[in-house]
Amino acid sequence: MSYMRTLAASTSVLCLSATAGFADLTAAEVWQDWQSYLESNGYTVTAQTAQAGDTLTIRDLAMRLAVPEEGGTVELRMGEMQLVEQGDGSVAVILPEVMPIAMDLKDETGEQVAITMQVAQKGMEMVVTGDPSAMTYDYAAQEVAMTLNDIVTSENTVEIGLAEIRMTDMEGQHQSALDGGMRAVTQELTAGPVVYEIDFTDTEEGGRAEIQGTMARLSMTGDGDMVDGVDTTDMAAALRAGFRVDSLIDYEEGNTAYTLTSEDGVVEGTQSSQGGQLRVGMGPDGLLYGGEGRDVRMALEGSAMPFPVTAEMARMGFNLLMPVSKSDETQDFALGLEFGGFTMADSLWAMFDPAAQLPRDPATINVDLSGKGRLFFDLLDPEQMTKLEESDEVPGEVESLVLNDLTVELAGAKLTGAGAFTFDQSDLTSFDGVPAPEGAIDLRLVGGNGLLDTLIGMGFVAEDQAMMVRMMAGMFARTGAGEDELTSRIEVTEDGQVLANGQRLK
Repeated sequence: MSYMRTLAASTSVLCLSATAGFADLTAAEVWQDWQSYLESNGYTVTAQTAQAGDTLTIRDLAMRLAVPEEGGTVELRMGEMQLVEQGDGSVAVILPEVMPIAMDLKDETGEQVAITMQVAQKGMEMVVTGDPSAMTYDYAAQEVAMTLNDIVTSENTVEIGLAEIRMTDMEGQHQSALDGGMRAVTQELTAGPVVYEIDFTDTEEGGRAEIQGTMARLSMTGDGDMVDGVDTTDMAAALRAGFRVDSLIDYEEGNTAYTLTSEDGVVEGTQSSQGGQLRVGMGPDGLLYGGEGRDVRMALEGSAMPFPVTAEMARMGFNLLMPVSKSDETQDFALGLEFGGFTMADSLWAMFDPAAQLPRDPATINVDLSGKGRLFFDLLDPEQMTKLEESDEVPGEVESLVLNDLTVELAGAKLTGAGAFTFDQSDLTSFDGVPAPEGAIDLRLVGGNGLLDTLIGMGFVAEDQAMMVRMMAGMFARTGAGEDELTSRIEVTEDGQVLANGQRLK
């Protein structure tokens, strides 16, 4: 998380702000707001300032962030910037063309890692309006580029040929408003096209990764609440104080090409999509992380592969909501995965179905879960996590679980399901140490017998194995209203009975 926070903060340095107003602003007020914003994000800010007429010059500006969970620090340097008061009550921000970033961290083995980066801009124009408690930064740039210059480790095993992302025609607005000890922040940004290139060589193993990609258009929106005086490097404490952030990233027409070289040969591939989005949120309600891609296409070939592999997917998505803070009250959680409209090349089908006996209709897998539970620990508190690892305690408990949707559609068969359960935390004996469930799930399978017959004909399933499958289906399912349809209701009662379509199994 420290890497993401560093990149987000360095981008924010280029586009700070707050809600618009009509009073005159001074350069000193903008500089004070800048420092307050960065310090509320955990940065220590140092600089030399000099006022000459309507211009405040800030020299040797450095922003330093301690990253205790990574055992190191992050430092951003901007050299010199100027805040120039305009005749209309606004303030122009003149930024340096290059801003270096230095990161001194520890890897998972405890070895020190030094990373140097830079953010460069061309044609950046930024104007601040508003008043001391509510400012708006409107900005635009011909190009903004972030480049990874070097990674130095004790082994020095990574050689960087190029690692860069460039955004052209960038424009946006960043607003912040102070209300007592709370700072409300909103941000909008658009850019495009966006280009990224990566070229890494592993000098020890001899492998190389070359990746190039583009996005036709990128847009980002976000809002959040920051608490003055609360260090966001202590995220558990920040969340308890009311810290919140929510961001949404949308992209159009993404394309990626890559070449991976190793002693085993060369692998080349491409991936494209018509668009998609990524959403990230963090707050007292927990962590939210989700995304989707539309009309995804993939192709892969290599010297060790007998033939090229291609696949397409109409939809691909995921969703995660999980609590991260200790609470006596129940909190929501959710998990969703979708792979919709999946198709693959006939060359892949031919490997196991050369006679095309199986239907090759698009396949879909969708799982949508939600529920409520409690956490006994703050997951973002390192001390509490250490205590948990050293103890036999469980991190929390699940009070209820809902299967909103289960859909598996493949090779002519379709399985659907939905259900809900609650869990009795006081009963750990009825189900061998697991809190006793109560509830039911309804399942429906269409085309299952037809698929089984086809697999028998292909030689994948033996007759005796198929008979066993049909016997099991007879125990747990009953014939539905449609052709080749089976339905089943699995129920767990309050007294611990397990029923299948009303018949007791336990």
